[in-house]
Amino acid sequence: MNTKFIEQQKFTQWWLWLILTGIGLLPFFGIYKQLIVGEEFGSKPMSDIGLLIFSFFIFSFIALFWFMQLKTEIDENRIKIYFFPFIKKKVNWNEIKSVKVINYGFVGGWGIRLWTKYGTVYNIKGKSGLAIELKNGEKFLIGTQKEKELNRIVNEIKLTDKYNVKK
Repeated sequence: MNTKFIEQQKFTQWWLWLILTGIGLLPFFGIYKQLIVGEEFGSKPMSDIGLLIFSFFIFSFIALFWFMQLKTEIDENRIKIYFFPFIKKKVNWNEIKSVKVINYGFVGGWGIRLWTKYGTVYNIKGKSGLAIELKNGEKFLIGTQKEKELNRIVNEIKLTDKYNVKK
Protein backbone atom coordinates (compact mmCIF):
# COMPACT_ATOMS: atom_id res chain seq x y z
CA MET A 1 0.00 0.00 0.00
CA ASN A 2 1.16 3.47 -0.84
CA THR A 3 0.96 5.65 2.27
CA LYS A 4 0.00 9.19 1.32
CA PHE A 5 -0.06 10.87 4.74
CA ILE A 6 1.48 10.15 8.14
CA GLU A 7 1.33 12.37 11.20
CA GLN A 8 2.49 11.62 14.73
CA GLN A 9 1.58 13.97 17.54
CA LYS A 10 2.57 14.01 21.21
CA PHE A 11 1.78 16.27 24.12
CA THR A 12 4.56 18.86 23.83
CA GLN A 13 2.88 21.88 25.43
CA TRP A 14 5.44 23.48 27.78
CA TRP A 15 2.80 24.52 30.32
CA LEU A 16 1.42 20.97 30.54
CA TRP A 17 4.87 19.58 31.29
CA LEU A 18 5.44 22.35 33.86
CA ILE A 19 2.25 21.25 35.67
CA LEU A 20 3.12 17.54 35.42
CA THR A 21 6.67 18.20 36.67
CA GLY A 22 5.27 20.15 39.61
CA ILE A 23 2.88 17.30 40.44
CA GLY A 24 5.76 14.80 40.12
CA LEU A 25 7.99 16.72 42.54
CA LEU A 26 5.55 16.22 45.43
CA PRO A 27 6.07 12.43 45.75
CA PHE A 28 9.84 12.84 45.24
CA PHE A 29 9.97 15.30 48.11
CA GLY A 30 7.72 13.07 50.25
CA ILE A 31 9.83 9.98 49.63
CA TYR A 32 13.04 11.87 50.35
CA LYS A 33 11.76 13.47 53.55
CA GLN A 34 9.85 10.49 54.97
CA LEU A 35 11.79 7.44 53.77
CA ILE A 36 15.36 8.72 53.39
CA VAL A 37 15.68 11.45 56.04
CA GLY A 38 13.20 9.75 58.39
CA GLU A 39 11.08 12.83 59.21
CA GLU A 40 7.33 12.92 58.85
CA PHE A 41 6.11 14.56 55.65
CA GLY A 42 3.34 16.97 56.68
CA SER A 43 1.28 17.27 59.84
CA LYS A 44 -0.75 14.11 59.03
CA PRO A 45 1.68 11.95 57.08
CA MET A 46 0.76 8.90 55.03
CA SER A 47 2.12 5.54 55.96
CA ASP A 48 5.30 4.58 54.08
CA ILE A 49 3.34 2.05 52.01
CA GLY A 50 0.64 4.66 51.28
CA LEU A 51 3.30 7.15 50.16
CA LEU A 52 4.84 4.57 47.80
CA ILE A 53 1.43 3.65 46.34
CA PHE A 54 0.56 7.36 45.89
CA SER A 55 3.94 7.94 44.22
CA PHE A 56 3.41 4.98 41.89
CA PHE A 57 0.06 6.40 40.70
CA ILE A 58 1.44 9.91 40.19
CA PHE A 59 4.46 8.64 38.23
CA SER A 60 2.21 6.33 36.17
CA PHE A 61 -0.03 9.29 35.32
CA ILE A 62 2.97 11.33 34.15
CA ALA A 63 4.31 8.35 32.17
CA LEU A 64 0.93 8.05 30.44
CA PHE A 65 1.33 11.59 29.08
CA TRP A 66 4.93 10.85 28.09
CA PHE A 67 4.00 7.79 26.00
CA MET A 68 0.61 8.94 24.71
CA GLN A 69 0.59 9.75 20.99
CA LEU A 70 -1.86 10.26 18.17
CA LYS A 71 -0.80 8.76 14.85
CA THR A 72 -2.78 9.19 11.65
CA GLU A 73 -2.01 7.27 8.44
CA ILE A 74 -3.85 7.64 5.15
CA ASP A 75 -3.38 5.50 2.08
CA GLU A 76 -5.44 4.84 -1.01
CA ASN A 77 -7.51 2.18 0.80
CA ARG A 78 -8.07 3.44 4.34
CA ILE A 79 -7.56 5.88 7.18
CA LYS A 80 -5.84 4.49 10.27
CA ILE A 81 -5.81 6.16 13.65
CA TYR A 82 -3.80 5.09 16.67
CA PHE A 83 -4.29 6.98 19.94
CA PHE A 84 -1.79 5.02 22.02
CA PRO A 85 -2.58 3.39 24.41
CA PHE A 86 -6.35 3.73 23.98
CA ILE A 87 -7.59 3.46 20.39
CA LYS A 88 -6.59 1.61 17.24
CA LYS A 89 -9.05 2.17 14.42
CA LYS A 90 -9.09 1.51 10.67
CA VAL A 91 -11.73 2.84 8.30
CA ASN A 92 -11.86 1.91 4.63
CA TRP A 93 -12.63 4.70 2.17
CA ASN A 94 -15.68 2.78 0.91
CA GLU A 95 -17.20 3.01 4.45
CA ILE A 96 -16.96 6.81 4.49
CA LYS A 97 -19.95 9.00 3.62
CA SER A 98 -18.14 12.34 3.96
CA VAL A 99 -14.71 13.63 4.96
CA LYS A 100 -13.47 17.19 5.35
CA VAL A 101 -10.61 19.08 7.00
CA ILE A 102 -12.19 21.65 9.34
CA ASN A 103 -11.43 24.13 12.09
CA TYR A 104 -13.40 22.59 14.97
CA GLY A 105 -12.59 25.25 17.60
CA PHE A 106 -12.75 24.26 21.27
CA VAL A 107 -14.28 20.89 22.19
CA GLY A 108 -13.64 20.89 25.93
CA GLY A 109 -9.94 20.05 25.97
CA TRP A 110 -7.51 17.60 24.45
CA GLY A 111 -7.38 13.83 24.42
CA ILE A 112 -10.48 11.84 23.59
CA ARG A 113 -13.71 13.83 23.70
CA LEU A 114 -16.99 11.94 23.49
CA TRP A 115 -20.42 13.13 22.41
CA THR A 116 -19.42 16.30 20.58
CA LYS A 117 -21.22 17.53 17.47
CA TYR A 118 -18.36 15.88 15.52
CA GLY A 119 -18.86 12.56 17.30
CA THR A 120 -15.76 11.36 19.12
CA VAL A 121 -12.82 13.77 18.84
CA TYR A 122 -9.23 12.49 19.06
CA ASN A 123 -6.81 15.37 19.45
CA ILE A 124 -3.51 16.34 21.08
CA LYS A 125 -3.47 20.09 20.49
CA GLY A 126 -4.75 22.74 18.13
CA LYS A 127 -8.16 23.17 16.56
CA SER A 128 -7.91 21.67 13.06
CA GLY A 129 -8.93 18.16 12.20
CA LEU A 130 -10.30 15.63 9.76
CA ALA A 131 -14.07 15.30 10.29
CA ILE A 132 -15.32 11.91 9.13
CA GLU A 133 -18.87 10.62 8.83
CA LEU A 134 -19.34 6.96 8.02
CA LYS A 135 -22.18 5.51 5.99
CA ASN A 136 -23.50 3.84 9.17
CA GLY A 137 -23.94 7.30 10.79
CA GLU A 138 -20.90 7.18 13.09
CA LYS A 139 -18.90 10.41 13.26
CA PHE A 140 -15.41 11.12 14.52
CA LEU A 141 -12.71 13.71 14.15
CA ILE A 142 -8.92 13.31 14.10
CA GLY A 143 -6.91 16.37 15.15
CA THR A 144 -4.02 17.50 12.96
CA GLN A 145 -1.12 19.92 12.97
CA LYS A 146 -0.66 19.46 9.21
CA GLU A 147 -3.92 20.99 8.02
CA LYS A 148 -2.77 22.04 4.52
CA GLU A 149 -1.04 18.75 3.71
CA LEU A 150 -3.98 16.71 5.00
CA ASN A 151 -6.46 18.84 3.03
CA ARG A 152 -4.41 18.31 -0.16
CA ILE A 153 -4.31 14.51 0.33
CA VAL A 154 -8.02 14.23 1.15
CA ASN A 155 -8.98 16.33 -1.90
CA GLU A 156 -6.67 14.24 -4.08
CA ILE A 157 -8.36 11.03 -2.91
CA LYS A 158 -11.86 12.52 -3.32
CA LEU A 159 -11.01 13.69 -6.86
CA THR A 160 -10.29 10.13 -7.92
CA ASP A 161 -13.96 9.45 -7.03
CA LYS A 162 -12.93 5.82 -6.58
CA TYR A 163 -14.95 5.51 -3.35
CA ASN A 164 -17.74 8.04 -4.02
CA VAL A 165 -16.90 10.10 -0.91
CA LYS A 166 -18.72 13.43 -0.59
CA LYS A 167 -16.64 16.59 -0.55
